[in-house]
Amino acid sequence: MSAFPALQPGAVGEPPRHVAIIMDGNRRWAQARSLPVALGHRAGADAARRTIEAAIGAGVSWLTLFAFSSENWARPADEVQELTALLRHYLRAEVNQLSREGVRLRVIGDRGRFGDETLKAIDAAEQRTAGGLRLNLTVALSYGARAEIVAAAKSVAAAAAKGELNPEELDATAFESRLFTAGMPDPDLIIRTSGERRLSNFLLWQAAYAELTFLPVLWPDFGVTDFNAALADYAVRERRFGARIG
Repeated sequence: MSAFPALQPGAVGEPPRHVAIIMDGNRRWAQARSLPVALGHRAGADAARRTIEAAIGAGVSWLTLFAFSSENWARPADEVQELTALLRHYLRAEVNQLSREGVRLRVIGDRGRFGDETLKAIDAAEQRTAGGLRLNLTVALSYGARAEIVAAAKSVAAAAAKGELNPEELDATAFESRLFTAGMPDPDLIIRTSGERRLSNFLLWQAAYAELTFLPVLWPDFGVTDFNAALADYAVRERRFGARIG
């Protein structure tokens, strides 16, 4: 990775602690250029690399990338195979650089749907980068927010049935501890590319008070200028967290 210059203090105000991104538009980017969809996903991986660098330069502490949804398994088999192969390649090719840059990688989602080779690559990358303190990078793979919430609810029900938890004492903090994102701060800013204006089953619980930014740029074209523009827009917003002011 080649580092981007850090934002100057005060240039856009205090950066968000946690930025989450719905990386959308790989297929449309490829189709617009009469290219195979696989090349769109590869260009999307390059955009992810640029975004990690931009987050480090901007002083963001947590970055979550929505890379592969639970619904994506329904795509054509050859596209799914290309995506998982690209994932394994990225993990193996980038893990040493991520470690050198102080990036800690974690993966959330239903890992059980991936094959052994992919699971080994994920585990190895997480272990190799476990000491990273500069940026917490979370990649959502085979992830769906509704399934995450249902799994947490089942965990609560099972604990209650065993007498390990009193349902009357369950609160939001206790429930959050059973989500995939346990221990992570909620996103301050969620960015979606490609012009679509929806969350698409991404971090539904965690997004309760997140600021939302929708950009027309297709994900493979996303870069440091787009990232910093989203941060600049975030910096001038007044966050109320449900409180009425004035």
